[in-house]
Amino acid sequence: MIDLKSKDELKVIGDGCRLLSELFQELGQWVKEGVSTFDLDRETENWIVKHKAKPAFKGYRGYPASLCVSINDEVVHGIPNRNKKVTAGDIVGVDCGLIHNGFYADMAFTYIIGEVSDEIRRLVDSTRESLYRGIEKARTGNRLFDISHTIQAYVEERGYSVVREFVGHGIGRQLHEDPQVPNYGQAGKGVPLTEGLVLAIEPMVNAGGSEVRVEPDGWTVRTKDGSLSAHFEHTVAITSNGPEILTQVPR
Repeated sequence: MIDLKSKDELKVIGDGCRLLSELFQELGQWVKEGVSTFDLDRETENWIVKHKAKPAFKGYRGYPASLCVSINDEVVHGIPNRNKKVTAGDIVGVDCGLIHNGFYADMAFTYIIGEVSDEIRRLVDSTRESLYRGIEKARTGNRLFDISHTIQAYVEERGYSVVREFVGHGIGRQLHEDPQVPNYGQAGKGVPLTEGLVLAIEPMVNAGGSEVRVEPDGWTVRTKDGSLSAHFEHTVAITSNGPEILTQVPR
């Protein structure tokens, strides 16, 4: 069942999303060569608690950390580890959520560490651009798969694949609400997009094939062919004035 948010609820969600976007500005400084993903997780959790919010991921269906850190061929849900360190040339996908005043906020960003090839930069840039093109379709009068199709078409035109096993989602009082937001689909299909709907839109894009596998830890998702993967996500509200990116980082 889709839970449309009132204007008062959107304001509360927006406050939490702004807090999360502030955290990602800090993460932009913390994610660097030599840092362990364990230390990133500790710093993140401390920051969230200090700002009177709660980590959304820790304990969710048994997930053991406050942050997901997925490096290179890891797609999503990489578990932080003391021995897992960021190195030059990596691309590092960071996914984080928090709970603020009873509502969830969710966001992901892929960082480039040091010098990388033009091919790697193109993958990351294309994934980010696919997100913004999808968000542009998050308007009343459109349908859900207008978002999905736009992301898929843009990604595949560039020779990449969208991950199909994992999707975006509605968000609000729960981390995962209806509807699911796949990164593929037929334009003009899916539920109508309505004012008050809040979506976490999150393209996961592989440089190679779309297939993925889950590591024995039960969480970490990798590309099946070992190709690189990138991930971006924003929490977006559909309003009468168009899509509002609630987790937008201030410029």
